[in-house]
Amino acid sequence: MTSDIFSQEDLQQIEDASRRFIETEVAPYLNDWEEAGEFPRALYGRAAELGWLGMGYPEEFGGTLVPWSVRLTQAIALARYGGSGGLMASLFSHNIGLPPVLRHGSPALQQEVIPDVLAGKKISSLCITEPGGGTDVSALKTTAQRDGDDYVINGEKVFITSGTRADWLTVAVRTDLKNKGPMGISMVMVPGDAPGITRTALKKMGWHCSDTAQIHFDNVRVPTRYLVGEEGAGFKMILTNFNGERLSMAAMALGFSECCYDEALSWAQQRKTFGTALVDHQVIRHKLMDMKMRIESTRAWLNAVSARADAGDRGDKSAKGAEWVAQVCLLKNHATQTMQFCADQGVQILGGMGFMRGTASERIYREVKVMTIGGGTEEIMKELASRQLGI
Repeated sequence: MTSDIFSQEDLQQIEDASRRFIETEVAPYLNDWEEAGEFPRALYGRAAELGWLGMGYPEEFGGTLVPWSVRLTQAIALARYGGSGGLMASLFSHNIGLPPVLRHGSPALQQEVIPDVLAGKKISSLCITEPGGGTDVSALKTTAQRDGDDYVINGEKVFITSGTRADWLTVAVRTDLKNKGPMGISMVMVPGDAPGITRTALKKMGWHCSDTAQIHFDNVRVPTRYLVGEEGAGFKMILTNFNGERLSMAAMALGFSECCYDEALSWAQQRKTFGTALVDHQVIRHKLMDMKMRIESTRAWLNAVSARADAGDRGDKSAKGAEWVAQVCLLKNHATQTMQFCADQGVQILGGMGFMRGTASERIYREVKVMTIGGGTEEIMKELASRQLGI
C-alpha cells in the first residue's frame, strides 16, 4: 500500500480522531492513571476497536497495512493531544514486541501470538536490556539452553515497558553459550504466565502510567517452537527492530514538542503580568518562535525520512540503507533535543504553574530524558550514525 492512497484530508481525519480519543477517553483520567502507575487494560481493547493497534500489520492477523506516513501521523497526534509518553509507551509496546515475530516467526507462532495482541486481548512486550548492559546488546547474558523439546531460560531483564502485565515476552537470549558475541544471540517468545518468571515494578522519573518492570527468569521452560526464526539470528533482528522504534520515537517527540508549544501559547495568551498578556512581551514571543523553529525543522526531517521508509517498503532498494539508518539515528537525536528544548521553554513560560503536577509541560519535562536514552542513547546514536556514514 502506497502513501499516495492517503490524502492530506485522510491524514487530518486520523489526527482529528486521535484528538477526540484523547479528549474523551484519556484526558479526564490521565492524572489518576499517573498516580496508579498504570492505565486500565480495557484501553487496549478500545484502541483495537478503533483499528489503531493493527496499523501496519497484515489483514490476516487482524491488522491494516498502512504506510509510515499514516502511522507517524497518528503517533504525533496522540502525543500532541495526550502529552503522556507513559500512555503511548505501554499502549503501543506491541510495536517493538511483535515485529520480530511478524518478520521471522513461523506461521504457527505468528497465529498464536499476533491476532490476540492486535485485538487488544493480550499485551506484548520486548525484553532486551539487562542490568549489566544497555545498548551493548551483543554482551547480553540471559541464556536459553536446549533440553529436549524445550528451552530453559535463566537471566534477568530490566527497564521493560509493559513488563509487569505483558502476556507475551519477546526475549533476547544467548542460545550458543560458547559464542560470547552477537552470533550467539537468538529471540524466543515466552508466555507471561510461564512458571519461573518473577516481575518487579520499577519507580521512575516519568512515564508514570506505563508499567515498567525488572524481570527475572529462573529455569523458565518454553517449547523450542517458540524460537523466532533461527538460532543465532537474534542480533540482526534486534538491529532491524531498532530502526522502526527510533522512527516512532522521533514522531512522538515531535508531538510532545507541539504539546508544550500549544500549552505555552495558550497560557501566554491568557496570563497577564503588569497589566498585559504574557504573549505581548517580546521575550515570550521569541521563546515561542524558538520552539516553533525547532518543531518545523523536526517535522520536515521526519517527513523526509519516513517517505524514504515508505519507498523502501514498496521495493525501492536505494531508499533505505546505511545512509538512511544514519538519518534515523540523527533524526531521533534531533527530535528528542527539540522535545527537551520545548519542554524547558514550556515550563519557563508557565512559570510557577509549569512546576505543578498536572500540566503537560511538567510531565513532558520529566519524560524527556527517557526519550533521549530509550532506543539508544544520544551518544550511541551519534556513534552508530558515524559508522554508517563511514566516518
